[in-house]
Amino acid sequence: MFYSVYDRFMFNIVVNTIPLLSPLTGVGVYTYQLCRYFPRLDNTFDYTFFYGFFTKELFAYNSDSVSLRTFNKLKFYLRKIPFMGYGLRKLKSLLSHGHKNFFDLYFEPNFIPLPGIKAKQVIVTVHDFSLCKYPQWHPKDRVKDFEKNFWPNIKRADLIVTVSQYIKKEALNFLSLPAEKIKVIYNGYDRETFKLYPFAILKQFKTNFALPEKFILFIGALEPRKNLLRLIKAYLNLPLGVKKEIKLVIAGAPGWENKTVKEMIRGQKDIYYLGYVDHQGLAYLYNLATLFIYPSLYEGFGLPALESMACGCPVITSQQTSLTEVCGDAAFYVNPYDIDNITRGIYKVLNDVSLQENLREKGLERAKAFSWEKTAQEYLEIFHKVLENK
Repeated sequence: MFYSVYDRFMFNIVVNTIPLLSPLTGVGVYTYQLCRYFPRLDNTFDYTFFYGFFTKELFAYNSDSVSLRTFNKLKFYLRKIPFMGYGLRKLKSLLSHGHKNFFDLYFEPNFIPLPGIKAKQVIVTVHDFSLCKYPQWHPKDRVKDFEKNFWPNIKRADLIVTVSQYIKKEALNFLSLPAEKIKVIYNGYDRETFKLYPFAILKQFKTNFALPEKFILFIGALEPRKNLLRLIKAYLNLPLGVKKEIKLVIAGAPGWENKTVKEMIRGQKDIYYLGYVDHQGLAYLYNLATLFIYPSLYEGFGLPALESMACGCPVITSQQTSLTEVCGDAAFYVNPYDIDNITRGIYKVLNDVSLQENLREKGLERAKAFSWEKTAQEYLEIFHKVLENK
């Protein structure tokens, strides 16, 4: 549905777009895609974006905006000062007081509504509860910031959006709210990027990255909850002949608490670490991989699994949290805590061509149920509902 400015009164909406100031992963991708679609689908809203300053422009990391370049320079120098991670989070909170007027609606896509942004209605997205359930998986300053700011500020929310039914159940447990105050809106994926590609395009990318002929792919930051230690051990447990033929390729940002993982990768000739790869590169990797494996210990949604399915790559993933909800019957499931079970899962899928083809076909079909346009449309519907019933 497309709303016209002639249909309804124009409301002003502000969105916290600070996640767009860093290379786009996770919440940054989520925020950018929604903000990209909002004005395309509904021009009855007057949109403002907050980057530490307020603007009508939507731009992302490495944008040519003078204001954004200035703010990023400040952020860069502050990060060189010890213990400034917490200070930066405090700074964005203080800067949010820079708009004197009330907005009709404040959409916070990143857990914690900023106290300085004033609005008649507040909608907040909560992607997961890993920071309170598993603080050991996160940097200490991030946990400290979450504990200090999430619990008091989430009370401002008139409506909370979760990205899966699994996280809604956790939200009901942690926040003790009535079910009608929490709505599920699934993530989408970028259909323009994550799709099937002709081999001629893939061949050049493969050459540029010196990729092996056949490989198992993992996408994600090198952080504890992604379960890379067990994945690497499971891969190394495969028969020698299998490892000789099929390598393990890992792509993702360095993350944190990754020393042991890096040491294990460094010592293995059959494991390739590519570092951070942009979205177009990820799409090519999914297309080239023999299979994609994602044995994460905890996910609020699990976007890489969805992107992989959209690119026709068979998926092996965890049998818990939100991943079964997202993948349905289009993935092969393993116990992420059992290294031998992960090894057996990899070996089974690698040695069963008909299973691979079945997963590929089901994955392509499953991916059709998701898109960022659909996600944005569902948000716009609740924006109208909240504003018109206030």
